[in-house]
Amino acid sequence: MNKAINTVSKYSSLVKFPHSLFALPFAMIGFFMAVTSRPFGLDIWLLVKVLACMVFARNAAMSFNRFTDREFDQLNPRTWLREIPAGIIPAKTALVFSIANALLFMATTFFINLLCFYLSPVALLVILGYSLTKRFTSLSHMVLGLGLSLAPVGAYLSVAGEFDCIPVMLSFSVLCWVAGFDIIYALQDEEFDKSLKLKSVPAWLGKKRALRLSSILHVITVLIIVRIGFADAFGWLFWLGTVIFSLLIFYQHLLVKPNDLSKINLAFFTTNGIASLVFAGFVIADLYWH
Repeated sequence: MNKAINTVSKYSSLVKFPHSLFALPFAMIGFFMAVTSRPFGLDIWLLVKVLACMVFARNAAMSFNRFTDREFDQLNPRTWLREIPAGIIPAKTALVFSIANALLFMATTFFINLLCFYLSPVALLVILGYSLTKRFTSLSHMVLGLGLSLAPVGAYLSVAGEFDCIPVMLSFSVLCWVAGFDIIYALQDEEFDKSLKLKSVPAWLGKKRALRLSSILHVITVLIIVRIGFADAFGWLFWLGTVIFSLLIFYQHLLVKPNDLSKINLAFFTTNGIASLVFAGFVIADLYWH
């Protein structure tokens, strides 16, 4: 039993499972947008399958990222204690874990609907392909945002079986939000990225202008969410959630300065994690209130 718990703990750390708080709440918004717009109500078994897809996709993406970046992680003082460079999990085992989760993701989408199944290779191409982008483009943060932005529209498709403009708009807001806070997180590795000729916005623009671009992306995030609120006639709970979400994502810009990165983890994980959970709670409550 202790060995099993230890194994689960190691792989949970490998894929940074708590970071699921970024995309999962938005997936639930997309899911319940579709559920509340249809007369047949909530299908618990479908919800379980959607949650399974989220877990499998994240496991595949993060373990593949750790596998492809293992040599860089070993050289970076910030990351050399991660599971693969530290020898806790063998590189080949991490790759097998990634492939297994990718296959489980595709298999689960087959039991949701055919549209999700046909689109599953596209989703995998984005979320796995992100791991290679830092080698050739400074816009890798946008690719990460694109990967996480698939969550709300994918969850909506699992119920509705067709696209709709509101969840697509929500996905665009997630793209800008994630890209913005990933730029902030990447500030830590500006010099390291430059030394190995890796691409990132901080390595390209410097800390000050990178933070400015992050702020612009977060302004766009809020503007899209406001547009969603007017487009779908949401109530006061949605707007309260929007205000809290906006204050939290802009609060992180008060925590991080070009010459002071000491609070970057608070800005990256805590603030954004709370923001996504609170926003999802208010939006889903609003959907049922109406």
